[in-house]
Amino acid sequence: MNAKNVVESLKKRFPNEPEYLQAVQEVLESIEDVYNQHPEFEKANLIERLCIPDRIFTFRVSWVDDKGNVQTNMAYRVQHNMAIGPYKGGIRFHSSVNPSILKFLAFEQTFKNALTTLPMGGAKGGSDFSPRGKSSNEVMRFCQAYMLELWKHIGPDTDVPAGDIGVGAREVGYMFGMYRKLSGEFTGTFTGKGLEFGGSLIRPEATGYGNVYFLCSMLKTRNIDIKGKKVLISGSGNVATYTCQKLIQLGAIPMTLSDSNGYIYDPDGITQEKLEYVKDLKQVQRGRIREYAEKYPTAIYHEGMRPWGEKADIVMPSATQNEINGEDAKKIVANGVIAVAEGANMPSTPEAIATFQKAKLLYSPGKASNAGGVATSGLEMSQNSERLSWSAEEVDSKLKGIMANIHENCVKYGTEPDGYINYVKGANIAGFMKVAKAMMAQGII
Repeated sequence: MNAKNVVESLKKRFPNEPEYLQAVQEVLESIEDVYNQHPEFEKANLIERLCIPDRIFTFRVSWVDDKGNVQTNMAYRVQHNMAIGPYKGGIRFHSSVNPSILKFLAFEQTFKNALTTLPMGGAKGGSDFSPRGKSSNEVMRFCQAYMLELWKHIGPDTDVPAGDIGVGAREVGYMFGMYRKLSGEFTGTFTGKGLEFGGSLIRPEATGYGNVYFLCSMLKTRNIDIKGKKVLISGSGNVATYTCQKLIQLGAIPMTLSDSNGYIYDPDGITQEKLEYVKDLKQVQRGRIREYAEKYPTAIYHEGMRPWGEKADIVMPSATQNEINGEDAKKIVANGVIAVAEGANMPSTPEAIATFQKAKLLYSPGKASNAGGVATSGLEMSQNSERLSWSAEEVDSKLKGIMANIHENCVKYGTEPDGYINYVKGANIAGFMKVAKAMMAQGII
């Protein structure tokens, strides 16, 4: 397999899907040598079968707003690969959603899920509907209309969606309720559900907590303690706030949070009290992060900017894809940052990743360091299957074990001759080999 040739072929087939092509190129370049050690993979045309989704559902969603006007949105579900288990991946509601972004997310999800060692395939879905500025009744009507089509294609042993950007506990609850009504069954078809109807403790916290656990494992390889380290975080949703919470618990000092309008920098550090204000602001009031600076005057709000120029020890991008570009990465390196742990999916561009690796930073891709979310979704599936509810301590313990195992596999496959750990290579090879072997064992289908 020649990675460059495969990518060029995919570019001709899918010319208007830059995010998908970016994700594929990054994976193929890192697994090329290992892939070519298995001629049986090439004979089975494994790489092409692995890059192209099993199927994509595209459909229109019509719903009625509070003024009685009929609105329409586009919606999708990308079922990428189920060689190791039922399709598993979130649903994203955001104006930026398109097939390219969802294909990249489903492709990444396939390897991320494989890394957890749990039996889950890869999928992703969503719509260009944005909950921002909508009433709860409008969000409910949209979710119900969305499920009128999607419910036929999902199920506990087929495809198990979860939340993502724009889809929190409220949206999952509305979708699960409609799925239950349409299917006439109460099954574990969604994860991220409320605790009252099958949800798992620690699930909201899992992606952020898991990222910090992975970061600690990375720092340990260089005998560095996280206590007292200053951290830049982007985003202000679940991933960002619970990353912030776990850092505070471990004695680190979070300095920034952001949303799509800008970021706040708090030179005094974000404390647990301040974080509780942010959670209420974003989850209950559905306000904007600039209000933090109005509440705490020592903080500085930067309109229309990202936090990567601030001085710190650690960077944890936790918002969205491609939020750190090559120029941002140069600032990060120049400021003496020692580690970058991704909480979002593909938040660093290829140029940024190359800059981090050239500088020998500890750098982990999202498919490894943010896998705690889907890992705990897998644990929620297990609890639903057993009709059990585990304690927070039990779930957190399992999450720590899964993140430690992912780190171990990254080190195993990613350690280079000079001792530098290439976490991108390690994660891609570990995830790829599991999926590839499963596909080979099941024949050409």
